[in-house]
Amino acid sequence: MRFFPLLLLPLLACSQQAPETTRAPLPDGPPAIPVESAAGSRGVAQAPAGTFPETFETGSKGAYTTAEEPLASGRWLLEDALIGSSEQDHKNGARAARLRGQGRLRMQFDAPAGVRTIRVSSAMYGQDAAGTWELWGSIDGGRSYRRIGQPVRVQGPRLLSTTFQAGATTTPLRLEIRKTDGGSTRLNIDDIALEAANGAAVAGGSSATTPTAPASPQPGTSLPPATTAQADAVVTSRDDNMALGNPSGATADVNNPTNYLLVKPQFTIGYNAQRGTPTWVSWHLNRAWMGSAPRQDDFRPDPALPRQFYQVNRNSYTGSGFDKGHNCPSADRTTDLDDNSATFLMTNMIPQAANNNQRTWSSLEEWTRGQVQRGQEVYVVMGCYGKGGTGLNGLKTTIDQGRVTVPARVWKLLVLLPEGTNDLQRIAAGQARIIAIDTPNDQTVSPDWSRYRVSVDALEAATGLDLLSKLPLAAQTRLQKTADAGPVR
Repeated sequence: MRFFPLLLLPLLACSQQAPETTRAPLPDGPPAIPVESAAGSRGVAQAPAGTFPETFETGSKGAYTTAEEPLASGRWLLEDALIGSSEQDHKNGARAARLRGQGRLRMQFDAPAGVRTIRVSSAMYGQDAAGTWELWGSIDGGRSYRRIGQPVRVQGPRLLSTTFQAGATTTPLRLEIRKTDGGSTRLNIDDIALEAANGAAVAGGSSATTPTAPASPQPGTSLPPATTAQADAVVTSRDDNMALGNPSGATADVNNPTNYLLVKPQFTIGYNAQRGTPTWVSWHLNRAWMGSAPRQDDFRPDPALPRQFYQVNRNSYTGSGFDKGHNCPSADRTTDLDDNSATFLMTNMIPQAANNNQRTWSSLEEWTRGQVQRGQEVYVVMGCYGKGGTGLNGLKTTIDQGRVTVPARVWKLLVLLPEGTNDLQRIAAGQARIIAIDTPNDQTVSPDWSRYRVSVDALEAATGLDLLSKLPLAAQTRLQKTADAGPVR
């Protein structure tokens, strides 16, 4: 799920600032999003408040026409949106919201102060292509909205959760979800959860009455400083697993078996079917990928490989003296069972010497996750090259009757930077730490991975790959020439 600086909602007088968005700014004057009220009255009696999460299970709106819908958390306005319950609606339970065009879901009530975490699950409807949505928020009763974080790109039919984490808000908060791609695709939204600092679900609004927005500040005045306190915050979402570039120019062409591209939600692979191993695997790691899902250990062939490619299976390594060595580690993908299970596809494996896998590489992986827990996000590319490694049964060049090549070297590239946005720009500006590792695939390898640090230029020369191709050439030249020498303890 990227970490973004949360554009935590400043308290604005009506129309004093334009929302942060790529669309045209809102004009001055009346609120762009009108707020319905009971004849201008304040203090209207409210029915008992609902609660989050909003699962849409109580909804019944079956048309895209604009209308309010009473839901478990309160009343929501649905524009170009409905409550979907078909087999093509991807959902937890029986129902989810479905948006088309530039559809919107808008809270017609304020959640009380104290919101710390916002979670939204999303997926594409049916087999629709990718779409984009944004989370917007208001702290002045819906008179003005500002976008929270960055747009969320959704691909595929499986619900994924995007988490927005912030210091507890000191003002009431209402939210709006906007489908922004405007295309013909349809988007499912489900399980909108608001939680307080102690993890308790935040109360919703009335399902019977729309709360009235507070009075607008008078010109020339501002709200008291105590109500405008800001908290450091991040939005937890998932960046492009191949943001640094396609190192080998791999393509999803069955006529290119030595450089075949496999794109998965959890990682991206440049696969060599003639070697039976990936040339490289690329992924992004932040706290959005780290949860409590248990290790699945379900090693299996990858069904996404073309039929004419040999399918490496869990028995291919039996008796070889080599570990089934993960590229993208199991512990890097623990938000749910599907994410963890994906790491056990055999296209993510290489024959790895036990000491290399269980000591050197394990230590490096744990160190990397430790950096993430300290507020870093990491772009990782890992791979192997050469032929011939030494495992528990001695030197071997191939296993599985010659169908899987044992690599001579195992390498990894780490690009670490503080959680934030505009990652490529920050990397190019020298704000990231870049660590390249190149280790022998044998039993004599040192547990101290830091001994094997090399420059990116040296790693590219050894592998023939272009590892930071998305960066400007001048930045590549500057950043790739020296090996990291920073602290690792």
